[in-house]
Amino acid sequence: MTSADFLSEVGPMHGWAMATAAVVSAAAAMVGTLLVVRRMSLLGDAISHAVLPGIVVAVLAGGRPGGPLVIVGAVVAALVTVWLTQVLRDGVGVAEDAGAGVVFTTLFALGVVLVTAAASRIDLDPGCILYGILELVPFDTISVGRWNVPRAFLTGLAVLVLIGLGLLVTWRLQVFVAFDADAARAAGMPVAAATLSLLAATAMTAVAGFEAVGAILVVAMLVVPAAAAELLGRRLSRVMAMAVALGVVGSVLGYLAAWKWNTNAAGMIAVVLGVEYAMAVIFAPEEGLLARGIGQIWLRWRVACEDQLAAVWRREEAAGTGLAAAAAPHGFIDRLARAWLAMAGRLRRVDGEWTLDPRARPAAEMIVRSHRLWEAWLGRHAELPVDHLHPPAEWMEHHLGADVRRQIEADLGWQASDPHGSEIPPER
Repeated sequence: MTSADFLSEVGPMHGWAMATAAVVSAAAAMVGTLLVVRRMSLLGDAISHAVLPGIVVAVLAGGRPGGPLVIVGAVVAALVTVWLTQVLRDGVGVAEDAGAGVVFTTLFALGVVLVTAAASRIDLDPGCILYGILELVPFDTISVGRWNVPRAFLTGLAVLVLIGLGLLVTWRLQVFVAFDADAARAAGMPVAAATLSLLAATAMTAVAGFEAVGAILVVAMLVVPAAAAELLGRRLSRVMAMAVALGVVGSVLGYLAAWKWNTNAAGMIAVVLGVEYAMAVIFAPEEGLLARGIGQIWLRWRVACEDQLAAVWRREEAAGTGLAAAAAPHGFIDRLARAWLAMAGRLRRVDGEWTLDPRARPAAEMIVRSHRLWEAWLGRHAELPVDHLHPPAEWMEHHLGADVRRQIEADLGWQASDPHGSEIPPER
């Protein structure tokens, strides 16, 4: 099949499949953001599996997959999961994560047994349970005006609208509870109601994603986009918006990749979402590996340059007092830093000796001042031997700001020298 075939002959079918995956992933990303922020991802995983018995019982009672009765059955199963987990935690003393693992695996296994036992009476395929039937979603349609709309798309869209309206009405409460549940409880906020509504939304999302990606891979839609977005933003509203965008893009790209390589759509969507998370881990502006690596390199470079300036300042001080100065660091990075400082005009060579340019002297004095203030503070409060003060001060000298230096100086009573008797340079 060529790209032209995809866009013309069977384009509408693929379009409905991608639209279904998109609305389900958007709803899952909204719910998943709150689960991730509240550190309840494992509970979301548990609910997405444990709703299976409720779905099967509802189907046996005459409900259709994705219908109102099935949603009610899934919500009831989700609440039973939470209740059993709390019983194991409070009544038996089982750790919450272990209890959740026991409950959701048992209920999921019970659901599989019910599906197998009632296979002749219900329209549920074990394969659909595991990874959905997204490719066949466009064939189960409902007439809406002149359109034949897939039933799974309408279910996903209804769940998305319900969750969106629920968040719009309870947004302030959800934010308060997400970041400080204890404070919200102390303020008289209905924390339990907020949690139950979140669990109910998780159950509805699991039902909406049941036909699209199955009970297993819906966890990827719940957790992965939200976890990636958490690395990319700070405000909860922005994190949720980015999670929705990542989920929708991942669903569309995953479906297209599955069509391209003739593989399972739900599995490929989960893989693409995993790739998005990996990219967020690497390229996140603050928490990403690349940003951290660049930050560490920059810190090492800044420390090397400051060490060179401080070493020259100490040598000049020692020359004026007749004392021997400590040798400057001389590793590869240190030699490179000294060469850079010379090129930048901050160090100058005079009669075979390095001297500070007047523009660089305040920075050098600041490093020495920080070092000696910290040594003096440790000598007074940490009760370390004098010969043990230098290593921690060598590290801290690069991290003390002007305000902290003034606070230390005030705490020391404006002490003029460090424990070694060296003068503490004044703040400029």
